[in-house]
Amino acid sequence: MPIPALPADRPEAFPPAERALAEPNGLLAWGGDLSPARLVAAYSRGIFPWYSEGQPPLWWCPDPRTVFDTGAIRLSSRFRRTLRRSRWEVRTDTCFDAVVAACARAPRPGQDGTWITPAMRAAYGRLHQLGYAHSIEVFDGPRLVGGLYGVAVGQAFSAESMFSAESGGSKVALAALGHWLAAWGWPWIDAQVANPHLLSLGARELPRAAFLARWAGLAAAPGRPGPWREAPLPVARLAGVSAA
Repeated sequence: MPIPALPADRPEAFPPAERALAEPNGLLAWGGDLSPARLVAAYSRGIFPWYSEGQPPLWWCPDPRTVFDTGAIRLSSRFRRTLRRSRWEVRTDTCFDAVVAACARAPRPGQDGTWITPAMRAAYGRLHQLGYAHSIEVFDGPRLVGGLYGVAVGQAFSAESMFSAESGGSKVALAALGHWLAAWGWPWIDAQVANPHLLSLGARELPRAAFLARWAGLAAAPGRPGPWREAPLPVARLAGVSAA
């Protein structure tokens, strides 16, 4: 079954996400561009781009969908004990480009290369400048040891990628993101597609229809536009996150 091409002159025009293919799971459309208007329109509908160098943009909305409940991210008891002794701290939106670059360099099991191409890096950098894309950064003194980045539209946050330069760096970034979003009343982190690591941290899968029904309301809710300037968070404060 052919998939539709997106019109170049209408960045808001996406097919209904429910029409995405079952195989490959979630493929909805192709083409268009990575302009801020198109990306914001996509994320507000639960749609995201994912493609390799040399391909046109491919747009996805898989079924089921994977989410974290922001107040229910799980860290093991052993890992929480290490956090109590840690001198790391977590910051927001102080080095977005460095986090994206580190995510692009991070090795992925079963993947050759990265989908975070130069065009992707530039596109999300523009979204960051416009206040939609954000980074969560884990520092050991001056050194960046972990982080993640994603896109916020309204109160809907889609996590795009994360990395660890030291063991546990990405888990700390995810737990800190959940800590802040839960405090703001944002219920979900969209993790898009499940894998064993995400599920071990408390992610759960939802039927796409249930995900989209709630996502629309979150994306339309008042959000936090502009840079996130949270006070640095000592990771020892995350030691109370529930154990797996």
